[in-house]
Amino acid sequence: MHLWIIPLLPLAGAAINGLLGKRFSRALVSAIALGSTAAAFAMALWVAAQFLGLPPDQVPHIERYGTWLSAGPFSAEFGIYLDQLSLVMMLVVTGVGFLIHVYSVGYMEHEGGYYRYFAYLNIFMFFMLTLVLANNYLLMFVGWEGVGLASYLLIGFWFLKKSAADAGKKAFLTNRVGDFGFLIALFLLIKHFGTLQYDSLWPLISKYPVETGAAGLLTAIGLLMLVGATGKSAQIPLYVWLPDAMEGPTPVSALIHAATMVTAGVYMVARSHLVFNRAPDAALAVAIIGTLTAIFAASIGIVQTDIKKVLAYSTISQLGYMFMACGVADYVGGIFHLVTHAFFKGLLFLAAGSVIHGLGGEQDMRNMGGLRKYLPYTFWCMTFATFAIAGIPPFAGFFSKDQILWSAWSGGYHVLWVIGIITAGMTSFYMFRLWFLTFFGDYRGPNPEAAGHAGGSHGHGAPHESPWVMVVPLMILALLSLVGGWIGVPHVLQGSDHFGSFLSPVFNATAATAEGAAEQGESTTELAFTFISVAVGLLGLLAAWWLYYKRPELPAKMAKAAGGLYIFVLEKYKVDELYGAVFIQPLIALSSTVFWKGIDRGLIDGAVDGGAAGAREVSDEMRHMQSGNIRSYAGWVAIGAAAVIAFMVWRGVR
Repeated sequence: MHLWIIPLLPLAGAAINGLLGKRFSRALVSAIALGSTAAAFAMALWVAAQFLGLPPDQVPHIERYGTWLSAGPFSAEFGIYLDQLSLVMMLVVTGVGFLIHVYSVGYMEHEGGYYRYFAYLNIFMFFMLTLVLANNYLLMFVGWEGVGLASYLLIGFWFLKKSAADAGKKAFLTNRVGDFGFLIALFLLIKHFGTLQYDSLWPLISKYPVETGAAGLLTAIGLLMLVGATGKSAQIPLYVWLPDAMEGPTPVSALIHAATMVTAGVYMVARSHLVFNRAPDAALAVAIIGTLTAIFAASIGIVQTDIKKVLAYSTISQLGYMFMACGVADYVGGIFHLVTHAFFKGLLFLAAGSVIHGLGGEQDMRNMGGLRKYLPYTFWCMTFATFAIAGIPPFAGFFSKDQILWSAWSGGYHVLWVIGIITAGMTSFYMFRLWFLTFFGDYRGPNPEAAGHAGGSHGHGAPHESPWVMVVPLMILALLSLVGGWIGVPHVLQGSDHFGSFLSPVFNATAATAEGAAEQGESTTELAFTFISVAVGLLGLLAAWWLYYKRPELPAKMAKAAGGLYIFVLEKYKVDELYGAVFIQPLIALSSTVFWKGIDRGLIDGAVDGGAAGAREVSDEMRHMQSGNIRSYAGWVAIGAAAVIAFMVWRGVR
């Protein structure tokens, strides 16, 4: 199938624009960037068609291109591993990625560094495709680190803006903490199994028994993988980088921090399901971390006023749902929500970008309102996405979120289900809060005729709709936010669950177990829990309607009544301040006092400077020997001769 061409296409686009783009027109830069990603998506579709025709004994389809690292008995190769899971991820990355590239043409039209921006987007696509298509963990780790680099470059794209540069560094360093854990897990795999190749590793791990007693090797590996996943997918305790990452251009938020990069941790956990299936303690840790992250981030999202910050905490919360699914062994449900989330959350970010574009850079929802008459297409697209994430049928998010919640309950994780259902209500509330504040009521910004002149870089004049190059991707994603979940309609709703059937060979008995449960008379119970899920979503809608449309004066009164608690949540529970006091400031103090002043300046510089000073003093003393006085020279000659004679006599005596 020549699968290597798919990641190579965006790499070629990045190389051409990165090296030569400064000399190109914007039209040519756009053509190269969009052409390379469109070609990658087209080939991904062709590969998907070819894959569907393969007999089961030829799946996974592995292409090997040679060994690139060899150390003793260990070796790693360049190769691509195509199964149902990597095919789904490839289609999401190339498809959604292409739409965001198209949108970026309009959004970044008036920005400097146009060629650099598209080179960064393309290099991100290359590394993300490397991550999901790799046939071994080491090559996956190359893509893993590569998307971290691309994220750093894109978050800090406006590098002259201090907050953007700081956010890029924060994302890069926080991810390095998680990557350290992932790397240790890989070292353990090499030591105990001698390989990181998937097709060689899976049979070896399958021979291990389930670690039901004391934690063993696979539990350690699973927990270390979880550390890596919490960094990349912004889970507790390493979630703090993602809200700050909103400093980057909005299309970057859509591509990296909603649709693709942040799902890398979920993909890695799902890809490593054999490890977690044999390490139930590690799997439980995944479920607990995900569930706690979901409700924690949702609680912060409720009070945010920056439209992108609301969506940032929503992303963290939705990723928590995916972790919950993987932790309760519903890997299909986790990947299903990953796909639908790529549609509706990518759309939410792009629609938010359209709002920001139409308001000249304004991001505070308190300065919006009534925008549905100014931005009608954006309004309807964001409406589709809002209903999808709130879990309202028949939108995509309803099917994937409901599957996760049912898996938690039917698997015996009742406490997790309770937290998950509360989070679902909170999600509906804060998303409809955003919807009402942005599009309903009266416009609360500057005079509509003057809006956009206050220093924004995107819009001019009154609030206005975005150009078609930005609106068309919104419409496509809106359609996917509606129908994207229909591929996984469960049996209890008279569906065929095509998505679960497609992925079941990857995860073995997971899908079959779910079908069996339905056949054993649990369908009525599952249907009842589905109604509960929908009711909670509608309750969130009703609460938001009452507070932000019917009685808009109430939220301010409630916030005042809550007092310090409201401020505490608004300030994100002061977790950043806590990390600063516990980790960052001591590290800076240690670096500046001990390492810089003590070791660098005192020891290293002191040794170098001291040696130089000593040499200078010796030479200063010796230069006095060169006085120009003949009698002085004769005296030195006599002293030297006496010393030579004394040495010869001493040697003779010995």
